Amino acid sequence: MNKVLILGGTGFVGRSLCALIAGSDSATEITVPSRRPVQARQWGLPPSARIVGADVHDAAQLAGLVDGQDAVVNLIAILHGSDADFVRTHVALPRTLVGACRSKGVRRIVHVSALGVDSAQPSCYLRSKAEGEAVLQGADLDVTLLRPSVIYGRHDRFMNLFARLSRFAPVLPLASADARFQPVWVEDVARAILVCLERPGTAGQIFECTGPEIFTLRELVKLAGRWSGHERSVIALPPALGMLQAAVMERMPGETLMSGDNLQSMKTPNVASGTLPSLEDLGIRAAALDTVAPKYLGAGHAQS
Repeated sequence: MNKVLILGGTGFVGRSLCALIAGSDSATEITVPSRRPVQARQWGLPPSARIVGADVHDAAQLAGLVDGQDAVVNLIAILHGSDADFVRTHVALPRTLVGACRSKGVRRIVHVSALGVDSAQPSCYLRSKAEGEAVLQGADLDVTLLRPSVIYGRHDRFMNLFARLSRFAPVLPLASADARFQPVWVEDVARAILVCLERPGTAGQIFECTGPEIFTLRELVKLAGRWSGHERSVIALPPALGMLQAAVMERMPGETLMSGDNLQSMKTPNVASGTLPSLEDLGIRAAALDTVAPKYLGAGHAQS
């Protein structure tokens, strides 16, 4: 691939992917659209990345971005929002992308979805992700889907969040404490995307991207506290209190930390089904959580 458009390239996974491509021996040209191109340059993107000011939800602008590209990577997703927000991001955008690719003769798309997607899920996040996948799979284009579990890394909003909370709260009341996850390192996900771009034969396939171990949410919270130097006791909340906690947190000012839809998502184990290809099928040996997370969660190093 000589030219790749990365939607969501300024985000958590996107920055790792851009750095990986820029550091490889390939001559791939990266284009990253952003509604704030000046700030985007300050968010750690490699100097070789071409940052373009654009609104990717606008069909005409997206078609212009797609024009001349060899492939498109779609990383754009949200964890919180209204039903309309989820549909706009996870369904309407893939539909607009399909139209842009068809109009400009670009066939290759690598799309990052999520484990547990299903149109019958109670979670709008998972339902909308499933609908977005269906749009792409029905487009008669060369599409590869990646379904990661929760993604961790130096700039994540998962393990870092629990580490921050552990610094200030003597006890952590936790909803869905027994929810199961198979955390995957951001660098392994970025590497999987790059391998898929390099291997045309991965088109039409779905890959589950997970780490080697399964944890409960309770275990992950305790580990984040331990590795940041502030291990705390966790109190598992019953479902009714968990929903009340989520409702309060949704209405708090600032960044949403938990929502009712998140709790609905966690009813589905966020682990590999074992019925689909995995990172190993891409030649990637997934890193274990305890070989990576302690290095960036070490006392005083959790993201603020």
